[in-house]
Amino acid sequence: MDRLWAPWRMEYIHAPKSSSDSCVFCENSIEGNNEEKLVVFRGKTSYVMLNLYPYNNGHLLVAPFDHESEFDNLTDPVQMEMMKLVSLSIKVLKSAIQAQGVNFGANFGNVAGAGIEDHLHFHLVPRWNGDVNFMPIIGHTKVMMDGMLETRNRLADGFQKLHL
Repeated sequence: MDRLWAPWRMEYIHAPKSSSDSCVFCENSIEGNNEEKLVVFRGKTSYVMLNLYPYNNGHLLVAPFDHESEFDNLTDPVQMEMMKLVSLSIKVLKSAIQAQGVNFGANFGNVAGAGIEDHLHFHLVPRWNGDVNFMPIIGHTKVMMDGMLETRNRLADGFQKLHL
């Protein structure tokens, strides 16, 4: 059996959780200070933001503005825009930070691994040849090659260059 070790994720697990009345995706869906919120692009019904606790530099999340846990409860236009943003995000990751591949997925429900199960979202994790090295295994340390704000700005510029 192979195991994926991600000890840096403990920061997220131990971080204080906001009140049950608040939702990070709903809070970040509101217009305003995209840099602070790590939002890289806003569509009509959904948006793209950096994951605050990434598995890799440039780990993006695509979420609808609607607070919804079930993908099939979203309207067709919202579903279609989310999938379009996934496609655009892959293009931006490849052009703006030279990702050589991308892991794409979602966790629907707590049992499936959703950290925030009430507001569905997709994950896009950029990958490079050799990005899995000895540091997490030997040093229990994940090497992040760029700052969050710098990565956010590079990706936001990438979306802008697509003339959206």
